[in-house]
Amino acid sequence: MGSFSIWHWAIVIVVVALLFGGKGKISNLMGDAAKGIKAFRDGLKDDGKSDGPSEGVSSLPRTDAEKEELKR
Repeated sequence: MGSFSIWHWAIVIVVVALLFGGKGKISNLMGDAAKGIKAFRDGLKDDGKSDGPSEGVSSLPRTDAEKEELKR
């Protein structure tokens, strides 16, 4: 009941080989994650300097009825 079959051990060995095999895969993964976090933080800092339309303004074309409503 408590022992693993050969398939369980094969899956464990494959997972360990993928994680720790090769040169520095874990460190490369962590470096990529750190770059992603840094880019996310930079994106949040630049949030006030948006190049797109201001809040509440749609970038979609307006209908004639919407244009008339805005004139009022």
